[in-house]
Amino acid sequence: MSLLVVGLSHRSAPVSVLERASLPADAQVKLLQDSLAAEPAAEAAVLATCNRIELYADVDKFHAGVAELSMLLARHSGVGLDELTPHLYVHYEDRAVHHLLSVACGLDSMVVGEGQILGQIKDALALGQDLHTAGRLLNDLFQQALRVGKRAHSETGIDRAGQSLVTFGLEQLAGADGIYAWARGKRALVVGAGSMSSLAAATLARAGVAEIVVANRTAARADRLVEILQQPGGTGVRARAVEMAAVERELAAADIAVSCTGATGLVLTGDAVHAAADARSDAARLFLLDLAMPRDIDAVAHRVDGVTFADIETLAEASADAPMAADVDRVRAIVSEEVAAFGAAQRAAHITPTVVALRAMAADVVSSEIARLDSRLPGLDAKERAEITRTVRRVVDKLLHAPTVRVKQLAAEPGGAGYADALRELFDLDPQTVAAVSRADRGQA
Repeated sequence: MSLLVVGLSHRSAPVSVLERASLPADAQVKLLQDSLAAEPAAEAAVLATCNRIELYADVDKFHAGVAELSMLLARHSGVGLDELTPHLYVHYEDRAVHHLLSVACGLDSMVVGEGQILGQIKDALALGQDLHTAGRLLNDLFQQALRVGKRAHSETGIDRAGQSLVTFGLEQLAGADGIYAWARGKRALVVGAGSMSSLAAATLARAGVAEIVVANRTAARADRLVEILQQPGGTGVRARAVEMAAVERELAAADIAVSCTGATGLVLTGDAVHAAADARSDAARLFLLDLAMPRDIDAVAHRVDGVTFADIETLAEASADAPMAADVDRVRAIVSEEVAAFGAAQRAAHITPTVVALRAMAADVVSSEIARLDSRLPGLDAKERAEITRTVRRVVDKLLHAPTVRVKQLAAEPGGAGYADALRELFDLDPQTVAAVSRADRGQA
């Protein structure tokens, strides 16, 4: 079996395609279930964020795997395969590992170095584990990605290469004033109560806004976010929750609005933005930030007088001109080092069932020969028999020790996958026995 990833992101597809291809939670579940039902895939995990959709799988056939995963992405995203295919990228084996580790470190993000992707990778792994679609390979891979991402942030200054998408978006609205001077004393409306919206609310609270109004389709989640914002010892910001039906009314009273929901249609229409801008009694601008994919706020907001608007598309354009930190090179070196380590570990693990089967066969041979000795020398007492048994086992263990240690070392090197086959052939190991050991090993993962 081999690792394969098929996906699209802000680097390969325009925002218009990414918007239409976004996968809500129920579609992600169905995609994973259908991926496992497809013949080429034995494991599957999906990483779906506002600017990427990637399907990871353990496949036994490359071309069949690419075709099947591409078709499944098209089916569940609702974008036709002919339209989707030009925007898809494919990574296989070490390149697939390299890709996910780069993503985890923020090297492939719209804003280099952003750390939110680690939470999204963690969520993708949790979903695969809950649905039992992530087995040994994908569990190992995604856990490695989380570890490497944390290592990159702790050992380098990759955080300085860029900010989180939320912070970057707010900085684009604030301009030269900076977030803290720009936000102080303003009234903010936050639509949504998920991770992005919560991060936006917390950032605005720290920046000194006077009030935050939270709107969410699930009232309990909005109430919970308000409770967090008003915790003792916090920022002291005033916060309250409202129903989604009140969003347009609250927009007219707000100075800043950030929206990031899972809605499939517009949350704020062009008419709503026009009405909010017209309702303002002074010359102060209305600042809008849309972090949703598909978009929450009508793109016509770019052309409304008195409104400063940033969305995923404009943030992508702005981040393309952002300076790269010198630490990026160090993170790339970490990724390369970790890809090699992951490959070596996987290759070494691949030969373990064969080594276990070989030792089991040797143990059977020892047991058989001791039984035959008993029939030939029935007069042996228990002490003599035990000493002979220990001696034979020591001889067998010493003979097998050096070759099994060496074969594990060789198997961990590039091109070492053939050593397991050679071992099975040389010792005439039963393939079914090796497979049984491998299945038992996976069951313990």
